[in-house]
Amino acid sequence: MSAEVKVTGQNQEQFLLLAKSAKGAALATLIHQVLEAPGVYVFGELLDMPNVRELAESDFASTFRLLTVFAYGTYADYLAEARNLPPLTEAQKNKLRHLSVVTLAAKVKCIPYAVLLEALALRNVRQLEDLVIEAVYADVLRGSLDQRNQRLEVDYSIGRDIQRQDLSAIARTLQEWCVGCEVVLSGIEEQVSRANQHKEQQLGLKQQIESEVANLKKTIKVTTAAAAAATSQDPEQHLTELRDPAPGTNQRQPSKKASKGKGLRGSAKIWSKSN
Repeated sequence: MSAEVKVTGQNQEQFLLLAKSAKGAALATLIHQVLEAPGVYVFGELLDMPNVRELAESDFASTFRLLTVFAYGTYADYLAEARNLPPLTEAQKNKLRHLSVVTLAAKVKCIPYAVLLEALALRNVRQLEDLVIEAVYADVLRGSLDQRNQRLEVDYSIGRDIQRQDLSAIARTLQEWCVGCEVVLSGIEEQVSRANQHKEQQLGLKQQIESEVANLKKTIKVTTAAAAAATSQDPEQHLTELRDPAPGTNQRQPSKKASKGKGLRGSAKIWSKSN
């Protein structure tokens, strides 16, 4: 197994340039080279060339049919028509198997080993895992081999050539996807509208609470000021009242003491005279 099979698109461009001027046997040989070349997995442009299509009505019709199998088919399709098609080299077999895995990955992302072994006509798991690793190095697909559960988990795979009869199905799928997107978009817009309404309600409630709090603060301030005004007095007047008590309040007690003293002295005089 080659560890480095990834090739840039320059080789494909070179093949296309050569194919424009090739005819007959030379063109058939060039097609076999394309099918074997590493890194070339798309054949639609080659099939659209008028001189390549002419091969379908020539002695090299089997080569043209083999090219269509690589473009649209799988390894199982080749085996079904192997008697009428040219034999494959090992490199061509591996490439067609890579494309077969891509076809399966377009339908399901977790492919059991049993399905792969049957579809690729491989004898054991070791050959299967080597083939998948080779496809990963070629950047045909990306994923991981789950040896415990015996399956291939695909994260990404390249796109294959599209036949004209498949365009209507693709257009229908895209239309359904667009309808689904519109439904999702409508749901998002509805959620945004509800969120905006809720936001406006919350802002209104916040403003109302802030207004009530402000009014309450004003009321408390006015009430506090009124209470302070009602209980406040002049400090100098307060000191004067402390120094000079009002008549008839604190002067009565000294007068009583004085009267008591006078009474005692009078009684003493009377007692002395009687003696």
